[in-house]
Amino acid sequence: MRAIVLLAVLFSFGAHAQYPAKPVRVFVGYAAGSSTDIVGRVMAERLGAYWKQNVYVETRAGAAGNLAADAAAHSAGDGYTLLFAQNGLAISAAALPNLPYRAEVDLVPLAPVASTPHILIVAPDFPAKSVQELIARARAEPGRLAFASSGVGNSDHLCGELFNLMAGIQAVHVPYKGGAPAATDLMAGRIAYYFAGMPVGLPLAKSGRARALGVTGKQRFANAPEVPTIAEQGLPDYEATLWQGFFAPGTIAPELGARIAADIQHVLALPETRQRLQGAGASVFEDNQASFRRFFRAEIEKWREVVKKANLKLD
Repeated sequence: MRAIVLLAVLFSFGAHAQYPAKPVRVFVGYAAGSSTDIVGRVMAERLGAYWKQNVYVETRAGAAGNLAADAAAHSAGDGYTLLFAQNGLAISAAALPNLPYRAEVDLVPLAPVASTPHILIVAPDFPAKSVQELIARARAEPGRLAFASSGVGNSDHLCGELFNLMAGIQAVHVPYKGGAPAATDLMAGRIAYYFAGMPVGLPLAKSGRARALGVTGKQRFANAPEVPTIAEQGLPDYEATLWQGFFAPGTIAPELGARIAADIQHVLALPETRQRLQGAGASVFEDNQASFRRFFRAEIEKWREVVKKANLKLD
């Protein structure tokens, strides 16, 4: 019996040492051209060059990323199917109890890749010139101001709900089918404000088609240092970022998961990878696997509390 166990261990070690011996598939749950898709493809290309194997992205867009997450969760844990997800995964785990997979059990966090704040924008002629003025206006007109999102349960939606709770306001959520139509209605004055993703919101602010009031991260965004954080403007504990990272099926062997996580960290530290990510508007989020696991659990708890306090129904 001992000999059988030893042979199994040695075989497992040998198989992992040769990883990857064939192409690796990466599921992405968001449409081509989205920020998550763009960053995922950069990382797939860079990992492929490092591993000397084809790493290809398979798009499973829909259901706020849950189609891809479900497909990954039910894949073999052999390291040849990975998931490139974003914080919508934590939001879904917090808000949707009837998902066909359990994010905290059926998926294993491997390594974070990028973290980018949202940018709070208003129309150029909107009366509020700061976050404080926006809050004051919303308090003076409870239930009359509306904020946009790219869809129910998406990251920008939850940014707005967290803002409502922390500012003590009652703005109305108006979901759209994507960031572009949300931004269009904002510029037309049909929506008061929008916590836009950087790829959508920053070009509008830079071109003068919208005005930026704040960013949602702890620090100012490097590509827009003139825009203060929301935390600087009266809500010191406000923080919400769009983070992205790799996950594996929950059945993956711990040593193989650790090996892949280390390879991702190595590739992420390369100057060319950082340049490519920065060119895509992403800020590198470098952390080890253990810390990423703790971060993922904390994100689920954070958004679970927001969903509960705001009495949101997302399913």
